[in-house]
Amino acid sequence: MNYCISDTCEIPHVSMGSSIQASVDPWSYPGEGPDFGHCEPQRLHHPPCYVPRYLDKDEICVVCGDKATGYHYRCITCEGCKGFFRRTIQKNLNPTYACKYEGKCAIDKVTRNQCQECRFKKCISVGMATDLVLDDSKRLAKRKLIEENRQRRRREEQQRTMWDRLEPTQEEWDLIRMVTEAHMATNAQGNHWKQKRKFLPEEFGHASMANTPEGNKVDIEAFSQFTKIITPAITRVVDFAKKLPMFCELPCEDQIILLKGCCMEIMSLRAAVRYDPESETLTLNGEMAVTRGQLKNGGLGVVSDAIFDLGMSLSTFNLDDSEVALLQAVILLSSDRPGLSSVERIERCQEEFLLAFEHYVNYRKHKVTHFWPKLLMKVTDLRMIGACHYSRETSGMDLEGQQLLRVHVVERAQVRQFEQQLGEGVHILDTGAICKDRATEVSLCMNSSHTSCPDFCESILGAVFIGQP
Repeated sequence: MNYCISDTCEIPHVSMGSSIQASVDPWSYPGEGPDFGHCEPQRLHHPPCYVPRYLDKDEICVVCGDKATGYHYRCITCEGCKGFFRRTIQKNLNPTYACKYEGKCAIDKVTRNQCQECRFKKCISVGMATDLVLDDSKRLAKRKLIEENRQRRRREEQQRTMWDRLEPTQEEWDLIRMVTEAHMATNAQGNHWKQKRKFLPEEFGHASMANTPEGNKVDIEAFSQFTKIITPAITRVVDFAKKLPMFCELPCEDQIILLKGCCMEIMSLRAAVRYDPESETLTLNGEMAVTRGQLKNGGLGVVSDAIFDLGMSLSTFNLDDSEVALLQAVILLSSDRPGLSSVERIERCQEEFLLAFEHYVNYRKHKVTHFWPKLLMKVTDLRMIGACHYSRETSGMDLEGQQLLRVHVVERAQVRQFEQQLGEGVHILDTGAICKDRATEVSLCMNSSHTSCPDFCESILGAVFIGQP
């Protein structure tokens, strides 16, 4: 006969028959079901409990000495003592507990179910906190919160997995590398533009003025400075496009339409990404830093506000050279330009860049929330800038304003020669007389339907440089 040692007496350990043993619910609450003295029913086929990593491998319950499963109510306990303590508090069962042996029972994993009072006292003595036991409503709320957190973690894990999966493929990396090299090769001053820029003198803005269709004044001196850099800026945009094989494979007429449509937009983007918050200036073509007022009075009018606002917005995006290059390619290959013949082909090319662009953004993991859709909205802003500029230019200046601007750009004879050649549909034009700083000749394809420009600046913007092999 086995005995359970008490401080006062020896209690015989009662052995149960198989039929009685089978009728005992091993998970029955204290006080429920038959009481068989100091016996503990055998628990069969019970799956192992989850054990937190912070526990030692052989950590034991401070109440009964069984294998512990974690911190429960401020103590390291097993699942059995945790459940016993919780039920006792929730159902207020402790007043009903009574020890038959003067409250001196030894509690271990064999005798713990024999005396509820001594077991509860042991729970209290080792430090289990009654105030941490939740009632039914709080317990349900906690379970709901746990489930919500579990689902949130699952979603975050799925998102991380998706982002890892959506990083650029090898083919996309090749595309990104190619367009980045094209951008860097045609980006004036590269990343050293801050050191090499020159600020437009502050006195610009008080010189002789010409009227614009909006009734505003144009600073002739500032306009003259801008026109000195407009041709090389356009040429760089065209050179960028020519470095993209999929663009060069398009029909010549489509190349002209795409370049005419995107030229102002890409130049605006290149200026916007060179916005300096400290001096509140944009750097045009990598060399001339201008203020908002100087750009506005220099001929761009309200368009200058849109470009400056775009620059201020993009300054928080922390775009790298590859992202700027991809953004330019997406703008260049816009299949909705009027007059295109290869719409589906251009759309497929743009989709290739968009997909690589999105995967590259995922790879960089920007901290700006909803970075990708916000960045795509900047494409819309750039399209609006281009449309606004085209609308202003095609609305025409008054005759006096046109003459004043032309005189300050180049000599009248050069302008007449340029317009005469355009009217004759010349496809190859020596630009050395127009752009004195450009030593080499550039082949020029023109669409004759776009030759009625109100001034020389619009003529340059309408021109598309496409080099011959």
